[in-house]
Amino acid sequence: MYSYFVYILKCSDNSFYTGITNDLEKRFTEHQSGIKKDNYTFKRRPLTLEFCQEFNDVLQAIYFEKKIKGWTRVKKEALIKGDFNMLQILSECRNATHCKYKN
Repeated sequence: MYSYFVYILKCSDNSFYTGITNDLEKRFTEHQSGIKKDNYTFKRRPLTLEFCQEFNDVLQAIYFEKKIKGWTRVKKEALIKGDFNMLQILSECRNATHCKYKN
């Protein structure tokens, strides 16, 4: 059975890169050594691994990766810190049309 990892790297310019792999150590080494010049991380090295989560189901891993990619920086930072209370607050819908804010 394979394991899949969703990971977040912090780049030297303080941006975040989110990815998925079935070999975390190998993939991190590839990012860090700059094998592909057209990769987002190539000009943003050195990198640090800030977060990873293991999945047994590739579809769940893909879903989670896509979800994280749509998050704000603050929400990604809450995930990295393990601040699940803040993550929940940041996940709440706050627009005026939300049922919570209607009379």
